[in-house]
Amino acid sequence: MTASLTLVVLMAVLFGAGISIMLERSLTRVLIGFLLVGNAVNILIYLMSGTPGLAPILGEGVDPDEISDPLPQAFVLTAIVINLGITAFMLALIYRSWWLAQLGTKGDLVDDEEEDVQDAEEAADLIRSSAADDAAIQEIIDASDEEPDEGFEEELELEASARDRSDGGDDR
Repeated sequence: MTASLTLVVLMAVLFGAGISIMLERSLTRVLIGFLLVGNAVNILIYLMSGTPGLAPILGEGVDPDEISDPLPQAFVLTAIVINLGITAFMLALIYRSWWLAQLGTKGDLVDDEEEDVQDAEEAADLIRSSAADDAAIQEIIDASDEEPDEGFEEELELEASARDRSDGGDDR
């Protein structure tokens, strides 16, 4: 077997194992399958890059046809970085799933009961103080001996009718 055929077989085994492991229900197995498939893709990109050549540095006396293509190397590096990022995200999902499973039916509301009681007491205090303020204002109004001015009501009616007339005149 040549090196290329060995890599093709390794790539096929990694793809097959990775996809079969990804079909499990466990998030940990999905992560392991994803890592296997990611490595298989890296080997695929390496195999598709062609025959190895000189380092991709063009200098004096170097034939450009003997230089290896640097683009597949950049693709492999990019795939490694993307694989690492998705692995970190999957690990965070696995940890969060495990944490929520440990909490049971309470969910995220572990220590929030005390805060809820305090918030309810503060809201009740605000309602009480608002009601007391309203009652105090009503007492001041009731205790007032001033009578509403009749001329004031007539002025309000005249202003309203003048406003209605000016609004109606603009539409024409």
